[in-house]
Amino acid sequence: MSTTTSTAPLRFHPLRDSATMLRRNLEHMLNYPSMTVMLVGMPVIFLLLFVYVFGGTMGAGLGGPTGGRSEYVAFIVPAILLMTVTAAVQGTAISVAMDMTEGVIARFRTMHIARVSVLTGHVLGSVIQTMISLVLVLGVALLVGFRPSAGPVEWLATAGFLLVVTFALVWLAVALGQVSKTVESASNVGMPLLLLPFLGFAPVESMPTGLRWFAEYQPFTPIIETLRGLLTDEPLGNNLWIALGWCAVTALGGYLWSKKLFDREPTR
Repeated sequence: MSTTTSTAPLRFHPLRDSATMLRRNLEHMLNYPSMTVMLVGMPVIFLLLFVYVFGGTMGAGLGGPTGGRSEYVAFIVPAILLMTVTAAVQGTAISVAMDMTEGVIARFRTMHIARVSVLTGHVLGSVIQTMISLVLVLGVALLVGFRPSAGPVEWLATAGFLLVVTFALVWLAVALGQVSKTVESASNVGMPLLLLPFLGFAPVESMPTGLRWFAEYQPFTPIIETLRGLLTDEPLGNNLWIALGWCAVTALGGYLWSKKLFDREPTR
């Protein structure tokens, strides 16, 4: 009986440990709301800028039954939602890099907890923060005239799809945060992910040949087109399956890379 009692505390409890790490990250989010404000602020600024400064001209070029600014709002919002996700990904990389450089991860490694829980806590916390940011950005989009034609099923599918995209990119961000040597470099390493959604701000048909080819085949284009189809009741074609394929590759690659980095580096 005494042997069982003495060894019981040494058992790993991945779910319990993950919940503890999740609570830590949520408390950090509540204690530092400026990060959430920053993650929401940038997509909102770009939304307002492009809708009210360029919306009339860009919308007229799109054609459609109405044209103008209202047409462009419907076109740009899916790209803005993806930008919100990538902005949150950048915040995740910064958060992980802070833990690495300040020695927090090193202390966690010395504790008798499930090692995967440290990474899982970051991932789940970032997913929750991103979902909150998406709701806020979507609220602003509705205020500026976004009128999606999606029904309850399409809205549910949109939420699930955004969750999948966020989960995949956050795992990549965790790896990027670990591989960054400083917090400053972590803020820059995810910059390409932040810039790629800009290719969804205009129709690919209007781009020069080289840029058009890149825009058509870069991973974020099928994601944006899937969101656009779900929200505006347009045909999805193969975009959904291509987007899910990219998400699966990104999530698996990000997870394996993150785990390898976390297991390999005993100190920072």
